[in-house]
Amino acid sequence: MKLIVLAAYTKSLLNFRVPLMRAFLERGWEVVAAGPGEESEWGPRFAKHGVRFQSIPLSRNGLNPLADGKTYFFLKGFFRKEQPDQLFCSQAKAVVYGVPAARAVGVPGIHALISGLGSVFHGSGLKNALVRTVLEWEYQCALKKADTVFFQNEDDRGTFFRKKLVDPAKTVMIHGSGVDVAKFIPTPFPEKTTFTIVTRVLRDKGVCEFLEAARILKSRHPECRFVLAGPYDTNPSALSPKDLQPYLDDHTVDYLGELEDVRPALADSTVFVFPSYHEGTPMCVLEAMACGRPVVTTDASGCRETVREGENGYLVPVKNVESLVAAMERFLKDPSLCQSMGAASRKFAETIFASEHVNAAIMGAMGVE
Repeated sequence: MKLIVLAAYTKSLLNFRVPLMRAFLERGWEVVAAGPGEESEWGPRFAKHGVRFQSIPLSRNGLNPLADGKTYFFLKGFFRKEQPDQLFCSQAKAVVYGVPAARAVGVPGIHALISGLGSVFHGSGLKNALVRTVLEWEYQCALKKADTVFFQNEDDRGTFFRKKLVDPAKTVMIHGSGVDVAKFIPTPFPEKTTFTIVTRVLRDKGVCEFLEAARILKSRHPECRFVLAGPYDTNPSALSPKDLQPYLDDHTVDYLGELEDVRPALADSTVFVFPSYHEGTPMCVLEAMACGRPVVTTDASGCRETVREGENGYLVPVKNVESLVAAMERFLKDPSLCQSMGAASRKFAETIFASEHVNAAIMGAMGVE
């Protein structure tokens, strides 16, 4: 039996899907990871987990009909050659081209994950509206050919229902992508109170609000530390190094750049902050929770599912710096909250968001025992 796991961003396959791949391997399946990138770079990294990697000409962003057509026909040939028993795909372009390509060549089981709607669904402007219209049509066509469509929060599923993009009978809710609670474990809090965000450097991830809140709190509590980690990106809402530089020049934040392993940054944090505008279920928050960190995030789709108000953190309105500052400052006024809320975060990670629970739900829906 063979499973192909397809995504438009290969790093996400390595960071988020290995526990699912491992679960299939333990049941005797052959597993192939497919995504963009050089096989010489990614092949050895997947091979360490017993997974074969296949490079796919698949871009994460942009609308190029010629390139997208090339992707579709490449995928048809790839699926025809591999003859998989199951396909699991995530991220927009992997879904809208991978699902119909798999159906066209007779792949028996085809499953799509809608891991978040992204800036296309939430942005404004004429160009964004046109791209959204195209993407909605592509989703509608593709998801007709899927056997199962997984969602990570009810807001996203409700949007697809209202727009008639998916048959409700095909949908299954899961608690995010699952976090490896054996890999991400609690560690002692640092001596200096540190507020940390780990994310791609995007406006939609709330990076601007974090920077502004850090500047305000730094003026009131100069002993605190504020840390941003994560790569720059090509997303339409991306910030540039020039945008970040003023906050580095005045020592408001420390920028760690892109990290191969985020665990040291989480270990050096006291509170994890993630004021995102919208998510599926944010893996960065789940990892912080598994590490026993309290969370401040937004009352937005995907984010609100990770926090029980006053138990493991606080929810704040989207794009509201004043509320973000107030929530972060509560931990400075009452440091005991860090221990109690951090312990609650770990408990929620273990009982709700652990990869073993999420993967069991996925495999059950796929008919894999």
